[in-house]
Amino acid sequence: MRRKYFYTHIVDTSTLSLKLGDMDLTPKERLHLISLINSNIHHEILDLVLSELNPIDKETFLASLASEDHAKIWKLLNAKVENIEEKIKKTAEDIIKELHKDIKEVAG
Repeated sequence: MRRKYFYTHIVDTSTLSLKLGDMDLTPKERLHLISLINSNIHHEILDLVLSELNPIDKETFLASLASEDHAKIWKLLNAKVENIEEKIKKTAEDIIKELHKDIKEVAG
């Protein structure tokens, strides 16, 4: 089961999963790579968000993240960061594009 992150509704990694499905991988290898992809995207998005917040808002964000209170996260982010959804989308799209290039290189 795929974990639902606060940004899952705006970030789509299915194209990467499909590309990995075309490769000669065991199901375990494929799941491991998908897990690494999701982790990489998650860390980049957290880095983006944290770089946009002041120290007090960072604490509030991290507490909401730990409790998985997505509504509270979005309320904070929309109040404190201009165009946060677009910034998250762009960050994810850039990573996904780079990962597609990496997969293409490996797949030949």
